Amino acid sequence: VAESWSFSRDGLTATFKIRQGIKFHDGTALTAHDVKATYDKIIFPQEGVASARKASYAMVDKVEAPEDLTVVFKLKHIAASFLANLASPWNFIYSAAKLKQDPRWYEKNVMGSGPFIFVDHVAGSHWVGKKNPNYFMAGRPYLDGFKAVFIRDTAPRIAAVRSGQAVVEFRGFNPAARDDVVKSLGDKAVVQESPWACNILVAFNNEKKPFNDPRVRRALSLAIDRNEASKALAQISVMKYIGGVFRPGSQFATPPNELTKLAGFGKNIDAARAEARRLLKEAGVAEGFSFVLKNRNVKEPYEVTGVYLVDQWRKIGLNVTHQPLEGGPYFNDLRQGNFDAGVDFDCEFMDEPDLYLLKYLSSDKSPVNYARYKDATLDELYDRQSRMLDLQDRLPIIRQMEKRAIAEQAYQFPILWWQRVIPHNSRLKGWKIGPSHYVNQDLRDVWLGQ
Repeated sequence: VAESWSFSRDGLTATFKIRQGIKFHDGTALTAHDVKATYDKIIFPQEGVASARKASYAMVDKVEAPEDLTVVFKLKHIAASFLANLASPWNFIYSAAKLKQDPRWYEKNVMGSGPFIFVDHVAGSHWVGKKNPNYFMAGRPYLDGFKAVFIRDTAPRIAAVRSGQAVVEFRGFNPAARDDVVKSLGDKAVVQESPWACNILVAFNNEKKPFNDPRVRRALSLAIDRNEASKALAQISVMKYIGGVFRPGSQFATPPNELTKLAGFGKNIDAARAEARRLLKEAGVAEGFSFVLKNRNVKEPYEVTGVYLVDQWRKIGLNVTHQPLEGGPYFNDLRQGNFDAGVDFDCEFMDEPDLYLLKYLSSDKSPVNYARYKDATLDELYDRQSRMLDLQDRLPIIRQMEKRAIAEQAYQFPILWWQRVIPHNSRLKGWKIGPSHYVNQDLRDVWLGQ
């Protein structure tokens, strides 16, 4: 939407010039007033309207639209992640007129300004889009349209790509599924792979005993053999890389030799489990203590990880029941605190500390922290690193925050990071894999070869 932007000398005023000639799919012009209405909805939601991303814009004081093609963000303080948050793929621009007509209009209606216009959606079946003839980029998109087919289970998804029903599955397959597709397609197969900006973590209800005791939480992390998990789960799921709060291999990731010093991430599993048993005994948790691990009923990577965790905790004398649930009840239970432990996830669209560390802020500050704890130290560290623009200044602070959150206090902690594997038909052209499935998915530059 923006064709240029600039900051004031003190870094507290950001001015964006909106590209002229962009139109919504109903033919109305997209202006700065639409951008302002969109960000007002996200940052300053009306009473009774939830905004999962509100906390990401705590640095914003107000949004102004002094002219039709000018948007101004007034900031309370400098924030390293401000531009990254504006680039979030979740921030598609709403029509100010539609929001004024009904603040909840977009909950049941689809209208944007992108390369494809909404045609049809059948819940559980498919989504259809057609080419936007008034798209602001001349000659784009190349495709006349697309049909996205919803397929829940792995086997029929593999079959769809293998048979040609689908040209590509953009989310990702495990290695076994990749090999199956490649075997079927032969020289028509193309495989693209990348580390994935997603991890599976376990969140504990810090308001419930004995999970309110850091010794218990540390014990539960120490019991998990992440090195064995990396070998075993990588063969049957998208789980693969051992890492802390940040994606392994990224510029923010803790180096492996430092990561192994954190509780739960070492290589001596026998010593770790001995320490886990000691901590449980010291905390008064009896042999055979039982609790429920709630999970999403999605086979991979969720259910396979849940099964693995139950087995790992059994090895230190705990009796854990694995309870997969439909998405709605699962998220509701986590949000309402109706759980002992839960398999959770953290996926972002880019490697930025503010995005990943948001998960570990106090629960009254972060809508995505389901572990239900408050920690002023973590909040202070987060605010301090967020206001630094130099990576070398931020690194020591984010290391402190990571160590406290997932090792010392072990409020919640990562199990493994994912691998993204996309086998597709060679007819697909113009698409390149990246570490996030949230971006590069608008199909604007994609075409089909013969």
